[in-house]
Amino acid sequence: MRTPFLRLSLIAASALATFAVGAQDNVRLPDLGSSANALISPREADEYGAMMLRQMHALDLTVDDALLDQYINDLGYRLVAASDRPKDHFQFFIVRDTQINAFAAPGGYIGVNAGLINITDKESELAGVMAHEIGHITQNHLYRAFEDSKKNAPLMALVLLGAIAAGAGGGAGDAAPAVLMGGQGLLMQRQINFTRKDEVEADRVGIQTLSRAGYDPEAMGDFFGRMQDTLRVGQGEEALPALLQTHPVTLARISEAKARARTLEEAQANKPRQPTLDKASWEKSTAPVLYVKDPTALITPSGKVAKDSVSDTYALMRERVRVLSGDARQLTSFYATNLKRKDFDTAANRYGYALCLLRTDHGAQAVEQLQPLLASLPSSVVLRLAMADAYENAGRHGDAMAIYKALHDNSPRNRAVALGYARALANSGRVEDARLASTMLKPMLDDSDDPDIFLTFARASERSGDGIRAAEAYADSAYLAGRPFDAMEQLKRLLKRDDLDYYQRSRIQARIGDLTPLLLELRKRRITTDDNPDGRSQYVRSQFGLRTGL
Repeated sequence: MRTPFLRLSLIAASALATFAVGAQDNVRLPDLGSSANALISPREADEYGAMMLRQMHALDLTVDDALLDQYINDLGYRLVAASDRPKDHFQFFIVRDTQINAFAAPGGYIGVNAGLINITDKESELAGVMAHEIGHITQNHLYRAFEDSKKNAPLMALVLLGAIAAGAGGGAGDAAPAVLMGGQGLLMQRQINFTRKDEVEADRVGIQTLSRAGYDPEAMGDFFGRMQDTLRVGQGEEALPALLQTHPVTLARISEAKARARTLEEAQANKPRQPTLDKASWEKSTAPVLYVKDPTALITPSGKVAKDSVSDTYALMRERVRVLSGDARQLTSFYATNLKRKDFDTAANRYGYALCLLRTDHGAQAVEQLQPLLASLPSSVVLRLAMADAYENAGRHGDAMAIYKALHDNSPRNRAVALGYARALANSGRVEDARLASTMLKPMLDDSDDPDIFLTFARASERSGDGIRAAEAYADSAYLAGRPFDAMEQLKRLLKRDDLDYYQRSRIQARIGDLTPLLLELRKRRITTDDNPDGRSQYVRSQFGLRTGL
C-alpha cells in the first residue's frame, strides 16, 4: 500500500472541515480565489482525487472488481498513451450508477457510470466518451470551470462530497440519499458546466486521441448522436440522459465531430501503410531491444482501426458491468427469457447469464452455460476465470484449482487471476495453500490501493498462521475502504501484543504515525465518518505511546 502522506491527510481533513460546518442545512463554499493556477497544484489535485475515490469506495458507489478495474484502466491508458500528455497521472473507475454519464475529476480521475457502459454498442463508443473526458483534463477545463464558477462550484465541493454525504445530518444512511439525489452522485456534475468552447475542444482533442489509439474516430459523434435521439418530441429535460445534461450536444456539434473524424481518416489514408523507419536506421537511433531481432516489427501499421466483435473482451466486460452493478436475481430472469431469441443468444449474453447464476450460487448451472463458450473461445482468460469461479462455487475444487493454477502460471501479475486463485487457496483448509496465497499476493500490496487485495491477503495470512501480518493487512484494508478510525483501533490493539519483534513493532508504529495527524484533524473539526459517526468518540495514540483525548 502506498503510505498515506501527512500532507494528504491535513489537506483532505481541512477541506472536509470547511463543508461540515453547514452540512445539515446548507453547504457554505469557501472562496478559493480567481486564479486557476493558484486554485490547486497538480499534487493537491491528485490528493483530492484519491480522497474522492476513497470516499466513493466507503459509500459503495463504485463497482469494485479486479477484472473490470483492469479492463477499464487498460482501455484508459491506451487512450492516454495516444494523448498529448501521456506521462500525466490518470486513474479510471466504474461508478455504480445506472445514469448514462461520465465525469472527469482533478488529478486525472475519470469515472464512467455503469449505465453508460451498458448502453454502448462497441468499444469504440466507450473509448470515445473516455477520450472526451481525457480531453477535458489535458486541456485544463476543470481549472477553468472552477475559476469561472468561483463560489458556486469550487473544487472541494466536487471531490469531497462523499465525505459530506457520510457526515451530514447525523448519519450516513439518512444523509447520503439526500446528497446523491438526482443520480448525480458525489460529484455534483450539474454544477460544473463546461462552456461550449470547452466541449468542442474536448471533442477535437478526444477524436484525435481516439484515432491515434487505433479506434474509429467517428465513434464519438455516432454515440452522442444516438444519445440525442433518445429525446423525443414532447419530453422535457428530465428525459435527457445525464450525459447530455452535463455535456450538451447540438446538431452542429455532432456535425463538427463527424467532419473532424473524416478529416483524420483521410489523413490516415494518405500515410504510408508500412513503417518508414528501416532496421538499420532504428539500430543507429535507439538502444537494442532484448529478444527482438527486428524492432520495426513492433510498429503497428498506420490506418488500422480496432475491430469490434460480439464475442470480444469488450462485450464480455459490458455484461460483467451490467451484472455486478445490477440485481442478480432480476437479471437472471432477464437473460433466461431473452436467450430464447436467436438475435440475443451471443457469447457475451451467455457469459452475463453465467455470472448471474454464479452470484445466486448456482455454480453447476453456470458451468453448463460456460462450457460451449470455452469450446469456441478456449484461450479467453475472462471465460476461463469465470469457469474456475463456477467450478469453485459448484464444489468442484480440484477442477477450479487446475484452471486457476494454469492462468496464474501464464499471468502471475494479473490481479483478477491472483485474487481468484488466492481466495480458492485460502478456502481450501490447508495451511500450505493459505501460505501460498499470501506469498502470491504480497508483491501486489506495494503498488495497490485496492482494499479487496489487502482483505484477501489478510485472510490468507491468518489461515497460514501469520496473525501479525494478517492484523496489519486488515487495518490497511479498513483505511483504504474509508474507515481510518477503525484502522487506527486495529493497529493500537496489535501494538499491545507481547510477541512483536523489533521490525514488526516499527512497521506498526510507522502506520500509526501516518494515521495520527489525519485522525487528530478529523476529530478537531468534529467531522463524522462511517467508523466515527458522532465525530468525537475516537482516540488516537501517537507513535510515542501517548494517549490523546480528542
